[in-house]
Parts: sequence; C-alpha cells; structure tokens
Amino acid sequence: MEELYPPLEPRAEGMLDVGDGHRIRCQAAGNPAGKPVVVLHGGPGSGITPMARRHFDPDAYRIILFDQRGAGWSTPGADVDLSANTLWHLVADMELLRKTLEIERWQLFGGSWGATLALAYAQAHPERVTEIILRGVFTVRQSELDWIYRGGAAHLFPAEWEEFLAPVPEDRRADPLSAYGDLLNHQDRTVRESAAIAWSTWEGATVSLYPQASFVRQYSDPKFALTFARLAVHYFTHGAWLEDGQLIRDAGKLAGIPGVIVQGRYDAVCPPITAYQLHRTWPGSELKLTEGAGHAVNDPGILAALRAATDSFR
Repeated sequence: MEELYPPLEPRAEGMLDVGDGHRIRCQAAGNPAGKPVVVLHGGPGSGITPMARRHFDPDAYRIILFDQRGAGWSTPGADVDLSANTLWHLVADMELLRKTLEIERWQLFGGSWGATLALAYAQAHPERVTEIILRGVFTVRQSELDWIYRGGAAHLFPAEWEEFLAPVPEDRRADPLSAYGDLLNHQDRTVRESAAIAWSTWEGATVSLYPQASFVRQYSDPKFALTFARLAVHYFTHGAWLEDGQLIRDAGKLAGIPGVIVQGRYDAVCPPITAYQLHRTWPGSELKLTEGAGHAVNDPGILAALRAATDSFR
C-alpha cells in the first residue's frame, strides 16, 4: 500500500472573515459528499501544505483545510498586534468554518501544534467530532516547553542548541523563550529576522530522526521563519491560554470519540510521554508508537500509520 494518496488539487478555495480584522484562507478537496475531515496544521505558523490533502481517500473524504490566523495566506500576517490571535480564537474560527460549510460533525486530523488545537476544539465541542487522528502530540505543558526550549533536547543536539542560544544575551539564557519574545518584537528588523531564523532552524534541526537538509532549508527561509517563530513564541509564552496540563486532565471529555494517536518513538520535539499520558486518560483511544521515527511526518512508518487510521475511519 502506498503511504500517501496521489497528489490532489483543491476543488474550492476562498477567504473566510472570522472577525477581529482577520480573514482565513480555506480549501476544500476530495468528494463534496464525502465524510468531512478538517486538517489542522502545525506551527502554529506552518500553514496548509499540499501533502496534507494526501492522507485521505479522495473518493471517501470531504477534506477541509485552512490557514490559521497569521499563517499562510490568511490576513493579516504575523507582523501585527497578536492580541486577537489565541488558541480560543482558533477554536471559534473552526466552529464558524464548520457552520459556514453546513457540516454537522467532522473528523479532526492534526499533528504537533495541530494536535493541540484538535484536542482543545474536541474538548470544547465533543458533540461536533466523529473521530480524532493525532500525530506527534503536543499539549503546551510547561514540562514540554522546558524540554525543547530550556535545554532538554540540547542533550541530543548540543551544537544545534548553541546556535539556538546564539542570539540570546548570556544573562537571559536560563529562559530562552522569554528572551526570544523580546527579540522577535525588537524594533530593528535585522534583529527580528536573525532571531526568527535561529528559532526556526532549531526546529528544522530537531524535527526528524535523521538530518534532512530540506527541513533546515525550509525552516531557515526568512519569510517562513518570521511567521513561524513569531506565532510560536506568542503562543508558547502564554502557555496557549491553557491551564498547565489542561488538555490531558480533561481528556475524559473525549470519551465516546474514537481516536488514533501516531507517535514516533524517538520524537525529540514532542517526546512520547505526552502521547502516552494522553492515551491513558482518553477512554477508547489507540496509541500507535512508531519505531524508528522522530517528529517529522515523513519519518519511517508515520505516513503509513496515518493512512491506516484515515482508511479505518472512512
């Protein structure tokens, strides 16, 4: 079996006004009469990718995708005041999109930050969710942020960690996340851009089990990095507007919603402990721990596990 369905072009695309001066880019692909699924991208600043349409049988699924506030082609971008860009704004945007498309219930599909958004939406609106498929689970707990941004993953990537810390003044390196918040809002664009590239390159260097130059190139591109870094730091310095541990604590609200969690055994960005703890508190969920894989969606076994999950629910 192929890991992905063949390339699929959108059959419809447009902009949805979600309020607060924001308009989000939306796409539809696949069978307009098929089973609805909404794809939640990572980042939070990554945006829609063509691969995201290929996890689903296009004859069976009505595939909905959107660029979250500030990301991709949504307007305005991330270079504005972000006070109207929070997790709960995104949850409300999803509800508006669902109602606009006259969808009664839909499947949720999200990886990394997309898993965070999927869990938040499902716990707020469980009656609107048919199934949930997650990859590389991230719930924005302080322990998770400390792992990746306060030196945990540095034990695996010491040289890359030094490059991540390079823009941060030495007296602020105990709390790089806070320091990056200031750097990415600096009045000097050169400072902002340098910090964004360092932040984003750290993610590109750690995302895959084996080094992939394509990730480093993508994440170090200044245009991508500025959006990716600014939105990530904005969300993470606020704990995504969640109580610490909230999404795992409240996973009981997902009882009755079938779910598959696909997790790389050697995920250095979002270690498996989070997926395991979520699985233990989510009644009826299935955890697929993928050996030989890290965080990246194209690491060995991840794509096949995701396709098996979407096929099982189609």
